[in-house]
Amino acid sequence: MDLPSTKPYLIRAIHQWCCDNGFTPYLAVAVDARTRVPREHVRDGQIVLNVGYEATAHLSMDNDSISFQARFGGVARDISVPMGNVSAIYARENGAGMAFEPESEATSTAAESPASEASQDDGPEPPKPAPPRGRPSLQRVK
Repeated sequence: MDLPSTKPYLIRAIHQWCCDNGFTPYLAVAVDARTRVPREHVRDGQIVLNVGYEATAHLSMDNDSISFQARFGGVARDISVPMGNVSAIYARENGAGMAFEPESEATSTAAESPASEASQDDGPEPPKPAPPRGRPSLQRVK
């Protein structure tokens, strides 16, 4: 039995913590074809979004995606971010929060398709990169 990811629960918890303590919750998002954001604000394949209650309308954070309306240049836009594309949530004022490894389209597609897993077993397994050393750190993306 597969358990659901803890990621959406952690994102909702940190968002609530930020709002309860008067901080502004920011979301760092890896942008791909599944992400609906204003492309003119995307830099290096990423965008940072203010997801505070004052900056959003109709904010919905479910286990699969985050969606809301926000104003960009005075124009209301519909925003939709798959949960797998969230790379961090943090408080703007002090940087406290949590970073995540964003999932790529290929990763999520391979996980849903058993046929792709079978084709991966045919060849030798590529070497795994060494785990990072030291304390984890949260990098602020502007």
